[in-house]
Amino acid sequence: MKVEIIAIGDELLIGQTVNTNASWLGQEFSLRGYQITRALSIADDPQQIIAALDNLLPDTNCVIITGGLGPTKDDLTKHTLAAYFNSELAIDEPTLAQIVAFFEGRNKPMLEVNVQQAALPVKAKILKNRRGTAAGMWFEKKDVIFISLPGVPYEMKTIMTEEAFPILEERFGKSNLYHRTILTQGIGESFLAEQISDWEDRVRQAGLGLAYLPAPGLVKLRLTSYKGIAEAQFIDELFTELKNRFPEAVFGEGDQTLEGILGTLLLEKKLRIGTVESCTAGKLAQTIASVPGASAYYQGALLTYSNELKNRIAEVSNEALLNFGAVSEQVAIEMAANGKRILDVDYCISTTGVAGPTGGTPEKPVGLVWIGLSGPNGTFARSFRFGDNRQRNLEMTVLSAMNWLRYHLQTH
Repeated sequence: MKVEIIAIGDELLIGQTVNTNASWLGQEFSLRGYQITRALSIADDPQQIIAALDNLLPDTNCVIITGGLGPTKDDLTKHTLAAYFNSELAIDEPTLAQIVAFFEGRNKPMLEVNVQQAALPVKAKILKNRRGTAAGMWFEKKDVIFISLPGVPYEMKTIMTEEAFPILEERFGKSNLYHRTILTQGIGESFLAEQISDWEDRVRQAGLGLAYLPAPGLVKLRLTSYKGIAEAQFIDELFTELKNRFPEAVFGEGDQTLEGILGTLLLEKKLRIGTVESCTAGKLAQTIASVPGASAYYQGALLTYSNELKNRIAEVSNEALLNFGAVSEQVAIEMAANGKRILDVDYCISTTGVAGPTGGTPEKPVGLVWIGLSGPNGTFARSFRFGDNRQRNLEMTVLSAMNWLRYHLQTH
């Protein structure tokens, strides 16, 4: 099946909103063996919508339309599609009942514009949206399927997963593709590719697809079998080899996250942790605590951005701060060790660094970060040299800190 994506929204064209919907749809369709042939972003304009629908690529089987549904845009897409498919609008009672329940459940008043969201094209198959008030719509014309979805990502994903994909899979069959993804942290894409060149050769020779999927601080390796699950055992052997070769870098598979894996380890070992943060300013704490049930192992944080608070709250010695500076091995060690005692935890992680883009010196350039780790077997610190992008530096610091503790727990 060949699929086109049409994303509607002025905010997409001016860069105000990143089109994450297209990325997610591309991944989900490819996992099912369907081909995305084109993805367009167009303005909130009926003429542009009609032009896009009139100029599909040859052999297109399905068109996904996102955006323009909802009271704030007066259901622009809905009215345009109703006219395009020559369909009248009528109140869909199940949709109206769902909208009423949506507002009643939140104890909010329901306006006439919300009632009108239940006025839907009679020629469309209605796709239930249990996460919002804008229903999805399924049209068919000349053997092409048109699926219109709200632009809100979590609503769009819910409708596709619960309503649209099951129908598409019944119509077009399920893919014979089999995907597995292994996750690494702290090892660059180029270096990793060089280190596993022999492994990659065997992957290619076996007829498997290999994709490198880099992100700040992470590199994912996705293997694809075109023979389906029959090659699952072989892929498992290939992944086991990588885990054995890079035990500190490889931390999981698929949709797993470092914070989730770390949380599972802490629960299994019945350990409690805390953090003392400077450059990450609570980002490490927020990430660790984002896992449901994190209160069972995460106790809290000391946020000590200034030297004064490092001394007064984390009890870092003035000697260490004066002689070595806040961004130093000595200070990272004192932050972690003192935090372990003050927070009364089994392990404590500390972060201190030059996040940038300013504040660096020749001795301590932007991107230099010290991470401390204090536990039952002592206190240690590691230095990292990231880049000159502040946000990326913070993200990589958080990932590196969690992965260090993850590896330590798995090997001790």
